[in-house]
Amino acid sequence: MSALTAGLTGQSGAGKTTVSRIFAEHGFYVINCDILARKAVEPNSECAKDLEQKFPQFFENGVLNRKKAGAALFADKDLLNRYNAAIFPHINKLISKEIAQAESSGERYILLDAPTLFEAGADKLCTVIVSCVADTEKRIERICARDGLSVQACKDRFSSQHSEEFFRERSDYIIENNGSAEQAAAQAAEAAEKIKERANG
Repeated sequence: MSALTAGLTGQSGAGKTTVSRIFAEHGFYVINCDILARKAVEPNSECAKDLEQKFPQFFENGVLNRKKAGAALFADKDLLNRYNAAIFPHINKLISKEIAQAESSGERYILLDAPTLFEAGADKLCTVIVSCVADTEKRIERICARDGLSVQACKDRFSSQHSEEFFRERSDYIIENNGSAEQAAAQAAEAAEKIKERANG
């Protein structure tokens, strides 16, 4: 029996980490796409070799310099789009492999924790989409505290990301995280149980 795969995405600073944890507590096998993205670019991997060929300026002795790549990609949208087009197919291959492994070991509910779910086209691997949204002020406050960024740096980061409307239009469940962590957790728990009911018909 194939598992139900839910995709978790949303705006920066809108509480995906909390939601992911609650889904795990409710029996979902969580696939963290940030971890897979790191795994994809390990030295000598097929992905690293492909990227080094296309973006040699980001590599030193076969190793991706994340800081250098991040700074350059953040400043150049066209470069970022080309880089994403090169890396996402490799990440999606790892995601598909992990979904298959989870299913074969008997997992019934899978959560794909993927900040760039739509950009990567990984939403096509999901039956249900859950998105976290929050007011801009709240998100700036959280990210400044979490990552030590300035308000302007937060706004710059947000400018390259999708709007709240984008997520609302494409999601089955929306977690609005403008209140306390407890309130967000309660919404996540409710969504997790509804999705399980849906899976069980």
